Amino acid sequence: MCSLEKRGNVYILTFVGDGEHRFNPTTFDAISDALKEVEESADAAALVTTNAGKYFSCGLDMKWVGESPHDRFDIGMEKLENMFAAFMKLSIPTVAAICGHAEASAFTLALAHDYRFMSTQGSSHLYMCELDHGFNIPKSMLTLIRSKLHPATLRDVVLGGTKLNAQMAFQKGIVDAAFDDSVGTLQAAVKEAEKLAVRGWNREIYRSFRLAAFPDVVEELDIHVPYRMLASYNF
Repeated sequence: MCSLEKRGNVYILTFVGDGEHRFNPTTFDAISDALKEVEESADAAALVTTNAGKYFSCGLDMKWVGESPHDRFDIGMEKLENMFAAFMKLSIPTVAAICGHAEASAFTLALAHDYRFMSTQGSSHLYMCELDHGFNIPKSMLTLIRSKLHPATLRDVVLGGTKLNAQMAFQKGIVDAAFDDSVGTLQAAVKEAEKLAVRGWNREIYRSFRLAAFPDVVEELDIHVPYRMLASYNF
């Protein structure tokens, strides 16, 4: 599911392969292990998260959920919350290099980063698809989403189900820059990460500032309220 590369004191976490990079127990564990390695590295100073292929990620693995939906929705949502919280709790700056479609919980994962760069290649888009598919968005996820978006953008994303290409996302302040292709996007993200890493900030202070800047997000993610389906889904 993912690889972890170290360039100096910058780590690059990549969702590998040409698939949709959906989240399931195997991929959750791989991402968790990678983040643990980064956090335990004494000289880690920034993290870039990116993808191969045309998908950043399409979110939760619905094929896996569909094998036992009443149990696995709860399991999947708890693991999603743990993943979002882990990114929010990292003690170093984080940059998402979105080189493909980011949908549903993957869009939320991108928002959990401090900075976001996006490629225009291949009609890449950001899309909260829950409304269109009849899924509930848990309060924990909405707290994270709301903390990162302007109210009008939040309306369009959550209540409008709007698909946003890179230029639209840039205009709405969701991403910090848009680039013509995946190579340029990743290069810019790594350059930004290296610029941040050079600052040599105290890691514990950086973490505390992020948590204070986005209050209640991690607290909501750590509650783990059982997932409540609001509509049926045809698995």
